[in-house]
Amino acid sequence: MSLGKIYLVGAGPGDPDLLTVKALRLLGEAEVVVFDRLVSPEIMALIPAGITRIYAGKQMSKHELVQDEINDLLVSLGKSGRTVVRLKGGDPFVFGRGSEEAEVLSKAGIAFEVVPGISSASGCATYAGIPLTHRGLSQGVRFLPGHCRDGKPLDYDWSKLADPDCTLAIYMGLSNLQLIADELTRAGLPAHTPAAAIQNGTTPRQRRVLGTLATLPERARRAGLKAPTLIIVGRVVELAGALDWFHHDGDTDQAQPA
Repeated sequence: MSLGKIYLVGAGPGDPDLLTVKALRLLGEAEVVVFDRLVSPEIMALIPAGITRIYAGKQMSKHELVQDEINDLLVSLGKSGRTVVRLKGGDPFVFGRGSEEAEVLSKAGIAFEVVPGISSASGCATYAGIPLTHRGLSQGVRFLPGHCRDGKPLDYDWSKLADPDCTLAIYMGLSNLQLIADELTRAGLPAHTPAAAIQNGTTPRQRRVLGTLATLPERARRAGLKAPTLIIVGRVVELAGALDWFHHDGDTDQAQPA
């Protein structure tokens, strides 16, 4: 039996112009594309007609395919001898579970390659006018998920995260935004620390809400933000007004003063 090859490809945060050259080429060469919920419609439109598409999207409490089923699907497709693109929002190795899928493929003897993509944190923050680091404001950045699997509560050492010299980029944290704000404040991060919520970053549907740890949860609620939304916490958010370069027709920016 001839074995195919699986390409674990990062689609970036949504803007099709942010795809790598290699990612775009592979989308045109694939026989099958297995794609996630966070891959934007604009990127899906680049896949040529005739290529088989399989949806493997997941969101909280609602899985089209559970991860074990996705793993089995990829192994089966690899053994069928076909060229497969496993298309993931952002970067496959940044909260994309790409490394888990690569492990499964490696154990099954299926050839694979990983094609990095612009991470959602980097892309969405940049399009919102927020640098993740900036001299005098942030000496580093930490990436963390804003929810846990199986409905379990967040279990961080909040005292280590409450660092005023560090930026926090929180994936999928909208549903726990009030909890996150409360815990960081309780751990010592000032309530006036600037914070932002960015929905559908880098796309024409981008929305941005600015505030502080104290005000952002209510402002995001009033704005009706929905997933996918990235949360940024840190003094770098102060620059969002001066560095707000991304404008588009129908802009629904919800920026507000802190």
